[in-house]
This record gives sequence, C-alpha cells and structure tokens, in this order.
Amino acid sequence: EGTNVEFAKVMDDGIDARVWERGSGETMACGSGACAILVAANEAGLTGPRSSVRFPGGVLEVERLETGSVLLTGPASRVFETTIDLDVLMEASEA
Repeated sequence: EGTNVEFAKVMDDGIDARVWERGSGETMACGSGACAILVAANEAGLTGPRSSVRFPGGVLEVERLETGSVLLTGPASRVFETTIDLDVLMEASEA
C-alpha cells in the first residue's frame, strides 16, 4: 500500500531533494533515496558522478563509483530516545 517518492531539482551546486515515505509521510532525509537521485541524474546526463544532495534534514554526499557501487557520506545524529517496558508492550500485543 503506497509508495516512496523522491522529488529532486538539479542545481548548479548540487541537488535539492524532498522525500515522501509510505507510512511516514515527509521525512527529513533518505540515504537510499539520495543514492537513487544521484544515479538517475547521472544517467540522464544532468550531473557528474558525484554531488551533494540537500534534504530538509541535512546534506548527503553521494558518489557513483566506476565499479557501479554508490558511496553515501553524511552526518548521523540522535533525533529520538525512549525506554520501552517490555511487559507493557507484550500485554498490549495480546489485547
């Protein structure tokens, strides 16, 4: 049900992007989406094999290697932390 969609605009200094993920709505960034965007833009002749992909949540650097692999580099940060009571979780799943 649903799909993931990437919206991208190739600019002189990189690629501006936004992502909609099924079940989540718009997300701040997407690593696999950034890789797909770069490969599609490169295949279409719109970019070279390396570019910055800018999402609302930050910038990811993507490079398409001659081997066919794609290298993704970017920051990682904690955006949420919680504690789960497994007993409560198990009770809820049995209800």
